[in-house]
Amino acid sequence: MPGKFFDELEVGMKFKHSAGRTITEMDNVLFSVLTMNTQPLHINEEFSEKTEFGQRIVNGIFTMGLVVGLTVSDISEGTIIANLGYDKVIHPNPTFHNDTIYAETEVLAKRESKSRPNAGIVTFRHWGKKSDGTVVVEFERTAMFLKKSKAEG
Repeated sequence: MPGKFFDELEVGMKFKHSAGRTITEMDNVLFSVLTMNTQPLHINEEFSEKTEFGQRIVNGIFTMGLVVGLTVSDISEGTIIANLGYDKVIHPNPTFHNDTIYAETEVLAKRESKSRPNAGIVTFRHWGKKSDGTVVVEFERTAMFLKKSKAEG
């Protein structure tokens, strides 16, 4: 498995994920429409041109989801049981169409699962950044991971 097992994650570990993704107009509009988000800042260019941004901004939930996705191959592919929660989400700067987003991760905490002997709970801080380093989203995520020792035997 390319992901990390609970046993392989240590508090303080940092990951700078190599994959990046350029967000398109289609991504933003389709996500907003699929989630019934009628906010004109996301889907109405004429409205958005008159705002302080001067253009549409990318739906923040899409940006957050993209950042989680960018971490999967390095951290959780095949080793996660479930995401348990998202906390302290902030969007300090807007994301626009054609911005390329990269992700960084730090392991904040880990503990044994109280209910599952084959698993542990890990808390991460994730950052989504534009190519120039501007942070567009920051949040904490808690997830349940398989233990390597229990997964192999």
